[in-house]
Amino acid sequence: MKNLYIRLIFLFAGLFLSSSCSEYLDKEDDVELTVNAVFENKTKTENWLASCYSRIPDPTWGYARSIGTEILADDMTPSERWRQYDWQVIPFALGDWAVSSQWGPGYWNQLPQRIRECNILIKNVKPIPSQNLTEIDVKEMIAECRFLKAYYYSLLINTYGPVPFNPDEITPVDFDLSDLQVGQTPYDEIVSWIDNELKEAEKVLPPSYEGKKYGRATSIMCKAVRARMLLFAASPLVNGNPDYANHLSKDGKPLFNSSYDANKWKIAAAASKDLIISAAAAGHKLHVEFNTAGKIDPFLSCQRLHLVEGTGLENKEVLFPRVNVESKEYDRHSAPTGSKGSGGYGVTQSLVDAFFTANGLPITDPASGYIENGFSGEDGYWTYGTTKWNESKKAGFVTVAGTYNMYCNREPRFYLAVNFDRAWYTDGANAGKDQGRKLEFFNGGRDNNHTHDAPQNGYLVRKRTDPSRDPLREYFAPRHGILYRLGEAYLNYAEALNESDPGNAEILLYVNKIRERAGVRTYTTGATDAQNIHVDGDQASIRKIIRMERRVELCTEGIRYDDLRRWKLAETVLNGPAYGMNFNGKTEAEFYKRTVYQTRVYRKAFYWFPIYLDEIEKNPNLVQSPFWAN
Repeated sequence: MKNLYIRLIFLFAGLFLSSSCSEYLDKEDDVELTVNAVFENKTKTENWLASCYSRIPDPTWGYARSIGTEILADDMTPSERWRQYDWQVIPFALGDWAVSSQWGPGYWNQLPQRIRECNILIKNVKPIPSQNLTEIDVKEMIAECRFLKAYYYSLLINTYGPVPFNPDEITPVDFDLSDLQVGQTPYDEIVSWIDNELKEAEKVLPPSYEGKKYGRATSIMCKAVRARMLLFAASPLVNGNPDYANHLSKDGKPLFNSSYDANKWKIAAAASKDLIISAAAAGHKLHVEFNTAGKIDPFLSCQRLHLVEGTGLENKEVLFPRVNVESKEYDRHSAPTGSKGSGGYGVTQSLVDAFFTANGLPITDPASGYIENGFSGEDGYWTYGTTKWNESKKAGFVTVAGTYNMYCNREPRFYLAVNFDRAWYTDGANAGKDQGRKLEFFNGGRDNNHTHDAPQNGYLVRKRTDPSRDPLREYFAPRHGILYRLGEAYLNYAEALNESDPGNAEILLYVNKIRERAGVRTYTTGATDAQNIHVDGDQASIRKIIRMERRVELCTEGIRYDDLRRWKLAETVLNGPAYGMNFNGKTEAEFYKRTVYQTRVYRKAFYWFPIYLDEIEKNPNLVQSPFWAN
């Protein structure tokens, strides 16, 4: 290794650490350096570490456009004709997916490269007292790389299932091709290694950072990655799934354990509870804002938790941030055409239907008060407490007179997540000036020019968009992305606890923390009243309400796709017609009708990404992902 030459291209503007460590991530010229030369210099050492961070996904635009965890699920739907602009996952959602399909994020090739960079740093980093790189700094850098290695492997197994696994590998310059032709390691073995590696890293890393170091790996991030991975590992897709009983490595070893292990749910529950306790000790809590009466304002709380910068000070709900994400394009593509946005990034009708009504009940409940057809006769107001969320109308205003009844009398999170026809919209140019307008999504309306830059099924996404954006003047406020937040941890814990210890009082306790913040009635196994909704306490009933809550609370955050996969529901939910309002409709009678705008296809093979055909041909020891044919 001492003679290994590596071409280092220090292009770090936009890397994960660019804002948190900007003092040493300036662009340098291309340069040939030995490994020794890198790790004899503090700045170059820190640059190397920054490169190790560079493959952490962008949870705003990256998830939306290229990674696909939002588009492939049933939350979000881009204009289908955007595939001409290299939206590679749009065809996947329609079933046009093969072992030769290109996929931009390139996990299979690029994550192992970053893992290798981590290994090189771990082996070579050392204190440089003359440059103020201390023993403590080195110890933390090594722990950061251990975290990153484990995190990247968690992404690999989440995407492909079993993968080639050699976590400490550093390929020598004189390698033999056979050294690289490694087969897959069983899924559970990799999970076990990741679990242990994260537990070791968290012993060294601090629980939080503030200021310039915000976004660097922490013990809380270790616990968050571990808790999410263990929940997935306990779930039906990989815990006793008979479909994979015959999925074997080239040497005949089962790559999945097809025997159900109930203890995995206990391990997952314990990991989530450990995360919750540790996060609270580190000062993390749900993001809550209050109205003028001193009560929780659900609109501001749920909207601004995605907009308020973390930096360790303002937003304590964020457990795993990704600094400097590409929020500009997300805001542009979800902004209506009539306000000079790209106007074609929408949500599905099934997500619209998933939100509760104002009294906290699903629209399928006869007591919910839901009305689908017809139009409201007057402006609608949030009657369960005032809010200063929408300053363009009176306090508590949510819908204008003449709104389709489907969108009236819904819970706060609905109005924060969905832009619908006749929704009140204030663009950045008019924000704070008591001005706004109604959205026009019918054919020929201001926001539907009947091109690919228009709401293809009658909706645009509102969640996580910045209300101050102004596409006309190219103003888009930067913000951090959120890869993991405390609200998810609460729901993960509730789910794992219900599967491992049904009837435990903490299950509803943590679900209700989410609902209280959202301004909807909480659940009780007792009698229904003005504040509570009765729910049967059996495991199946509680499982149902947890899944409904996850769908609403975590929608459009890149989590729904993995939920459907791990529950083994993707084949059912993601197959068949997708509905919305009629994009072609020019009149109320034409526009306001449930219309099939797309037919989706999801095959059993799609639970895992295929290994690209070229990789299979290069490596005879690989086996293709389950149910994919080369």
